[in-house]
Amino acid sequence: MNIDHYTYRVTWSQEDSEHVALCAEFPSLSWLAPTPEKALAGIRRVISEVVVDMQAAGEAIPEALAEKKYSGRFIVRVPSLVHRALATEAAEQGVSINRLVSAKLAT
Repeated sequence: MNIDHYTYRVTWSQEDSEHVALCAEFPSLSWLAPTPEKALAGIRRVISEVVVDMQAAGEAIPEALAEKKYSGRFIVRVPSLVHRALATEAAEQGVSINRLVSAKLAT
């Protein structure tokens, strides 16, 4: 497992008055530090240690989001009034509901 392929994010935590680093594949883990660089280094170190521990325990290691294959298809349930409004808007624009919703999600 290459931890370089995981999805990391560093943001400012007003509550902690420090930068917080997160890893999408390990949502329960974080690292606080005074600089973004130190926060990123800290979470990467934690992830590395956790992966080693999980391997030693024979646990399944999360797949990196960047390495997953996506079909481009998912199902979303919406209230019937929302469905009607989307169908109307799509018809007025001369596109399918799928194309309309895809465009809305992309913005």
